[in-house]
Amino acid sequence: MSFLQDPSFFTMGMWSIGMGALGAAAVALFLANTDIFLSKTQKATLEYLEDIDLKTLEKEPRTFKAKELWEKNGAVIMAVRRPGCFLCREEAADLSSLKPKLDELGVPLYAVVKEQVRTEVKDFQPYFKGEIFLDEKKKFYGPQRRKMMFMGFVRLGVWYNFFRARNGGFSGNLEGEGFILGGVFVVGSGKQGILLEHREKEFGDKVNPVSVLEAAKKIKPQTVAPQEK
Repeated sequence: MSFLQDPSFFTMGMWSIGMGALGAAAVALFLANTDIFLSKTQKATLEYLEDIDLKTLEKEPRTFKAKELWEKNGAVIMAVRRPGCFLCREEAADLSSLKPKLDELGVPLYAVVKEQVRTEVKDFQPYFKGEIFLDEKKKFYGPQRRKMMFMGFVRLGVWYNFFRARNGGFSGNLEGEGFILGGVFVVGSGKQGILLEHREKEFGDKVNPVSVLEAAKKIKPQTVAPQEK
């Protein structure tokens, strides 16, 4: 038992424990930056989206089925994770930059939010150049809702997105629910279907505007048959 009296024994033991902890932390950091623990995505169907109830944000709100948004001319729809988030505001500004070209195509731009918190939607409007609706049941964030919790803050991609948005001059706040991930849809007119479905996989994982525009160009507006006299 004389080795217990040897100071080098304890030093080596503490060093081994420290290296083990460091190794475990490195493995955890590596795994957190892979897609292994990310929420799995379930693709939405057109029928699922069509049946979603939305509300206007007027003083006397009107409830309607989401299919009204794209029935005639298709639509580009952003499911906003959190209006006060500076990353969401950055993506909203990117989509809004497409508005002139979308107008030429006759394709409207919309957004849905999952809650109304104080003036958050109003404060979001300068970044988003389309009409905004309320999705109280959070259906646009499904069919299988995906969340990113505090693991997001150890992902290198998230930190890259943080710096990109900050350098772009975007700022925000911490108001509202921000863990349920959002996305962007391009839906064709009538029964044409979902032409693009982008699901945010981590905070700030924004859609490629070029892909949105390419999908929007595939939309075929519904033609109304002339009435017989």
